[in-house]
Amino acid sequence: MKIPEKPYDVLCHQLAGLLTEKNRWRYSQVLELFRKAYPYRNLSTSDLDKVLSYMHDRYPRLAWVAFEDKVFLRPQRIKYLYEYYFENLSMIPDEKQYLVVDQTSDTPVGILDEAFVAEYGEPGVKFIVRGSPWKITAIYGDKIYVRPVDDPTGAIPSWVGEEIPVPLDIALEVGAIRRIVEELVKKGKKEREIARILARKYPAPLETVSEAIKEVVEQAEKGLPIPSDRVITVEEWGDYIIVQCCFGTLVNKTLARVLGQLISDEYGEDVAVQEDPYRIVIQRIRGLDGEAVQRLLLRLPSLNVREIALNASVKTGLFKHRLVHVARKFGAVAKDADFTDFSLRQLVKSFEGTVIFEEALKDMEANDMDLPGLIHVLGLLESGQMRVELVRRRRQPTPIARIGIQRISRKTDIIPSEKLRGILVESARARLLNEAVVLACTDCWKYVENVRVKLLPNPVQCPRCGSTRIGVVKEDLSLVEKVAEKAGRNLKGRERKVYEALVETAELVDRFGLPAVVALAGHGLKPKDAQKILERESRLSERFYELVVEAEREALKRRFW
Repeated sequence: MKIPEKPYDVLCHQLAGLLTEKNRWRYSQVLELFRKAYPYRNLSTSDLDKVLSYMHDRYPRLAWVAFEDKVFLRPQRIKYLYEYYFENLSMIPDEKQYLVVDQTSDTPVGILDEAFVAEYGEPGVKFIVRGSPWKITAIYGDKIYVRPVDDPTGAIPSWVGEEIPVPLDIALEVGAIRRIVEELVKKGKKEREIARILARKYPAPLETVSEAIKEVVEQAEKGLPIPSDRVITVEEWGDYIIVQCCFGTLVNKTLARVLGQLISDEYGEDVAVQEDPYRIVIQRIRGLDGEAVQRLLLRLPSLNVREIALNASVKTGLFKHRLVHVARKFGAVAKDADFTDFSLRQLVKSFEGTVIFEEALKDMEANDMDLPGLIHVLGLLESGQMRVELVRRRRQPTPIARIGIQRISRKTDIIPSEKLRGILVESARARLLNEAVVLACTDCWKYVENVRVKLLPNPVQCPRCGSTRIGVVKEDLSLVEKVAEKAGRNLKGRERKVYEALVETAELVDRFGLPAVVALAGHGLKPKDAQKILERESRLSERFYELVVEAEREALKRRFW
C-alpha cells in the first residue's frame, strides 16, 4: 500500500478547515503543523503557494492570500468556504454508474462503474458482462448502448478493475521459475520430475505444480525461447504481436502505454494494446511487425520513458476520470456534473498548468503506473542482464503465448446461455433469500423486526397476535418502530410514507405469504411490481425468480430513464 505524497486536494480541504477555525494564518504556522503528518513531511513553501493560488484565484474565493507577506486570510464571503469544506469531508471519490442497454431489444443488461467506462468506454470496444460478450455502439449521457457479439476476442471483463495487481517482484519470480524449468528440461528432466523439484521449494500438490509448468515444459522441449526474468520474447500470431514480459500488472500497464505512444507516433495511427501481468498484446497495423517491436524495446533504455508514459497517460480516459475526481475534491467541479467526451477534453485543456492537473497526474502516477519498476527493468535490459528474443513467425502460437491468446479471447469467461440462465436464477434466489427486511404487524402494531428473508416461516405471521397482515419495508428499524408506536396517528413527512408502504405490502403478504416478502426484497421493486410477479407466479419456483430478475431490470431502466 502506497502512502500518497503531499496530496494537494487534501491540503486544500484542510487549509479551508483551518480558516473555518481562525481568520488569519501565517505560512510558517501551517508548514510547522502539516509537516508533523508523514505524507506532508516534505511540504514546501512552493507547494503551499500552488494550492493557495488556486484558493485565491478561484471564484468565489476560498482564501485571500498576501503572497509577499506569506499570510492567508478567511475570505469575506465565507458561505462558499463553509459549503466547500462540509461538502467534501470524505476523500472517497463519488463514483457514477452507467446503465448498459442492449440496443437490439432496448433492455438493460447491467451497470458499469465510471472507472471502467473512463478507461475502456469507447464505441467498438468489446467487454464481458453477465457471462456474455458485448460491443459498445454508442454512449449517450449515463447510458451505454451495446449489441451482443459471438466473437469474444479482445473482450475486457467488466470486473477487470477489481483484480488484485501482481507486483513486479512476484512476476519476476514467476519468470525465474520458468528459467529453472527451461534449464532442467535442457538437462533431460521430464515434467513430473521437474514438478517434484519445484514442490520442495513451493509447497503445493504435485498435480498443481505440474499443471502450472506444462506450457513452459512444452515450449522448452520444442527449443523455443522462454520468457523469463532474464528474457523478453516477441512473437507474431495472426493479427497480434505478443510481447511476453514478466513485469507485473503496473509495469506492464506503463510499458504498454509507452509502446502504444511510440508506435502511434512512428506509424501515424492509433494502435490497440492490451496487457496483463505477463504479456503485452499489440494489435498489428500496416508496417508493424515483430522485428520493429523488438528494435523499439531495445531503444527504450535511451529514451525518457517517464515523459513518454505521462504524455501518453494524459490522453487516456482513465486520466480524465482521475482529473474529474480531483477537480470535485478541489470544489472546481460540481459533484453531479455530467460530462460528454468533448466536454472532458475541454476540461483537461482548461486545467492544464494548474495544481488540479498536477495532482491528477500525481494520482495516476502513484496508482495506475509503476515508473520506478519500468526504469529498473529497462536498466537490466541496458546492462545486458536481460535480453529481447524474437520468435520467428509460426503457424501456431508458442505454448506460453497460447495462455495470453486464451486470455484476450476470454473463451473461459463465456457461459452458454442455458447454463447462464440457471446461474442467474440460482444467484437471484440466494441473493433475495439473504436480503434483510423490516417487518411490522399492521393489525396490532406491536411487532417490528429486522430479519433475513431466509429465516421467515411460511405463512408469515405476527408472533404477538397471529395476524398475517405483515408489512415489509427496507427502512431504518428505528423509523419503523416510531411508525408502529403511533399506529398510523400523528405521522409526519417520511413516517407517513413508511406507514402507507407497510399497509400496502401487508395486503400482499396476507394474500401470498412468504413469496410476497421475497418479491418485495428485490432491488428497486415497488409493491405494484411485486403484485405483478405474484399474480403470474405465486410459488417460489424457478419461474418466480426469473420474473423477479426481469422486474429488477425494468426497475433499473426506470432509474435511468
